[in-house]
Amino acid sequence: MTRFVPFELERWQSTWENRVRFNLSESGVHPLTIQELLGLAGASAMPLLDVRLGYSQSNGTDILRERIAALYPGASPDQILVTTGSSEANFVTAWRLIEPGGGDKVAVMMPNYLQTWGLAQNFGAQVRPFHLHEKEGWEPYVEEIRTAIVPGTKLVVITNPHNPTGHVLSPAMRDVILARVREVGAWLLADEVYTGAERDGKTTPSFWGSYEKVIVVNGLSKAYGLPGLRIGWIVAPPAFSLDAWTRHDYTTIGPSGASDHLAAVALEARVREKLIERTRRILHANYPVMEAWLRSFGDTFTWHPPQAGAICWARYRQAIPAPEVVEKIRAQHSVLLVPGEHFGSPGFIRFGYGGELQHFQAALAETERGLRRLFAD
Repeated sequence: MTRFVPFELERWQSTWENRVRFNLSESGVHPLTIQELLGLAGASAMPLLDVRLGYSQSNGTDILRERIAALYPGASPDQILVTTGSSEANFVTAWRLIEPGGGDKVAVMMPNYLQTWGLAQNFGAQVRPFHLHEKEGWEPYVEEIRTAIVPGTKLVVITNPHNPTGHVLSPAMRDVILARVREVGAWLLADEVYTGAERDGKTTPSFWGSYEKVIVVNGLSKAYGLPGLRIGWIVAPPAFSLDAWTRHDYTTIGPSGASDHLAAVALEARVREKLIERTRRILHANYPVMEAWLRSFGDTFTWHPPQAGAICWARYRQAIPAPEVVEKIRAQHSVLLVPGEHFGSPGFIRFGYGGELQHFQAALAETERGLRRLFAD
């Protein structure tokens, strides 16, 4: 049996994120309470209190799937599968496409949230990376895309807007990727969970509708500030959505009824707009604080300002390995950061800057105390 590839980032976060005083490992914005969501929607709590605690519609209620489908021109509700977070959406997609023992070829954009990278290997695929390059402002190289996406590739995985860099692919690079997947006939999994969290207010165009074998994954965790609802979704060609649903029957069966209800509230067009506005307000208020803090270290950190997401991906000069840095900051200062190794890139630290502003400033002050001591040694 091949060695199981563990998901180090999730294990690190799930072990510590609720045990530290300051969590800077998160890539979304400060989550709302149920009361805040209903207040923003101008909705009563009574319908939520009337949700019966039975099984909800397993692929998502009609109203929720209608509201999701409305975000993707040409998609119908029967092409939507509601999942328990976008992580389940990625899981059932990989399960459907990668055949055990078949040596399927999968190409993954790197650095990345390593879920599909690990899943593909655990399902028996051969995984090839194509890298985003720091000196290109986190754009990939055309020749690397072609080398990674070889003829016979079954699946290509991209994240756009990107985690951990916060980069949004240029139109030219989108076209290169689409041309290559078309040429080899691969499926394209576009993880678009950071769409709506752009700092310049321009929504990143979806890959939906650009190719007949596109699967879009998204959810309410990053751009909406609702990660605790655990609501994600797949938008795909009808036959693929049905195949994904048959696998979902073996995993979580369906979303919780209360989460489904609140997700439908959040995705009503007017409410959705308010949630996205709130996210962008947080990013606008907090990013200058993040940037000024990084600059205060002189030439210790180098970074490209993120275009989207509440994440700043910074290279640091010191020789001390990032896992050692973040463990010391956690143990001695109760601040949780993420080392670059958890995305396949040593020498980097990912800072989440989407928290409540005063709490975020206090977290940075505590982090600074730890880093100055550590980097001075």
